[in-house]
Amino acid sequence: MTVPHPRHRRALVIPVGMAMATALAFLPNATASAAQPAAPVATDATSLSYVVNVRPGKGSSGHVKKAIAKAGGTIVMSYDQIGVIVVHSANAGFAQTIRKVRGVQSAGATRTAPLPAQSTTDVGTPKVLTADDLADVEAVEGQDPLQPLQWDLPAIKADKAHEKSLGSDRVTVAVIDTGVDDTHPDIAPNFDREASVNCVTGKPDTTDGAWRPSAEESPHGTHVAGEIAAAKNGVGMTGVAPGVKVSGIKVSTTAGYFYTEAVVCGFVWAAEHGVDVTNNSYYTDPWYFNCKNDPDQKALVEAITRASKYAEKKGAVNVAAAGNENYDLAADEIIDPVSPNDSTPTERVIDPSECYDIPTQLPGFVTVAATGAKGLKSSFSNHGLGVIDIAAPGGDSTAYQKPEPPATSGLILGTLPGGKWGYMAGTSMASPHVAGVAALIKSTHPYAPPALVKALLYAEADGTPCTDPYDINGDGKVDAVCEGPKNYNGFYGWGMADALDAVTK
Repeated sequence: MTVPHPRHRRALVIPVGMAMATALAFLPNATASAAQPAAPVATDATSLSYVVNVRPGKGSSGHVKKAIAKAGGTIVMSYDQIGVIVVHSANAGFAQTIRKVRGVQSAGATRTAPLPAQSTTDVGTPKVLTADDLADVEAVEGQDPLQPLQWDLPAIKADKAHEKSLGSDRVTVAVIDTGVDDTHPDIAPNFDREASVNCVTGKPDTTDGAWRPSAEESPHGTHVAGEIAAAKNGVGMTGVAPGVKVSGIKVSTTAGYFYTEAVVCGFVWAAEHGVDVTNNSYYTDPWYFNCKNDPDQKALVEAITRASKYAEKKGAVNVAAAGNENYDLAADEIIDPVSPNDSTPTERVIDPSECYDIPTQLPGFVTVAATGAKGLKSSFSNHGLGVIDIAAPGGDSTAYQKPEPPATSGLILGTLPGGKWGYMAGTSMASPHVAGVAALIKSTHPYAPPALVKALLYAEADGTPCTDPYDINGDGKVDAVCEGPKNYNGFYGWGMADALDAVTK
């Protein structure tokens, strides 16, 4: 089994028929305090990226700009509307110095590796459909050719919803991710170029096609985009909301890191380009959990909170994947063995009430858990009462949750760069299902603000009782504990997303 580095909410690439490990969390072997200092970030000869948070509207004030320059910083981008400044500096003491400046509310390094990050991790390869796979699918009248393989659509009643509405082309879902191949025949009809951009450096790059992944980069964002809005056009597969628009906001480096400055840029871009829903299937590197008692990590939380709130204020519903480590995010403590993931990880015990997986645990986000083909929590999906808002298909090992024919894989079908289709699994795949349903709600209620869209999303969800006991691999051991009643619990939140109700109520 190929498992991607957990910094991404992306695919757990599981060959069909191969068993998945019971828990995908890394096993602990030591403990450390969450309050410990961040890893050493740089020498004077090594440049890092920083965010400096000031009062909104004051980013361009003369004394702050002078102080940044005096401390050895160069401003890359100033988002005055939210008071976040992106800075590069080779001064290892830059953050500590700039925090003392009048008007600076917080500041911190966004990474622990030099610019750009030098390491990379094999994130796995999707199971690509072969010519024989395509030929084996029996056509069904009224469906796109590959729709019979998509057990996930009837799981949320999307197939029935499409008989009523495909969604409005006046609604755009932004895929904040690794980039989107807008030339794909299932994506091209619904692609919103005006709302697409490359934000990797923290400064918008509007070069035509800059939002696309290169051949060396992950296909993750393209897969997600197809799940949301693959056109119902007689080609390939069908998205949850095949009539809405989808845009690509690229925030991942070539090495696969999602850094704060890029994520901030992505949300601000979405806010100012009429995006109705954002999908966020990642966590912000290099810290799996960002602890507010660490001054660097506190600044990262603040910067992305400001940016995401700005997007919501401008009308966007922010949807995010819960993560693939089978963590109970409502536990008293969690062991984080992978942070910082761009240099040397140091195992630490964190307090979830003070340390956040961002963006999914930030205020206002719809946090999505994954289910498999049998409707049970996916073996890898994070959970937690009061954290999980809603559930949707994210796939699971076919050995654990096998779909009914004609579907053959327990994973999720999606689009891949180069005009291909293939399977992936993860809460990364669950989140776009919910983003698609939110887009259908927005299509049905075009003047609904984000708070109402979210309220309808939860009210229309199908209540799903706790799976108790939860022994997903049948070995006689409980693999996770669910708490709460049918209509609101730690595995499924308010329940399974319902696309049919989204277009009829």
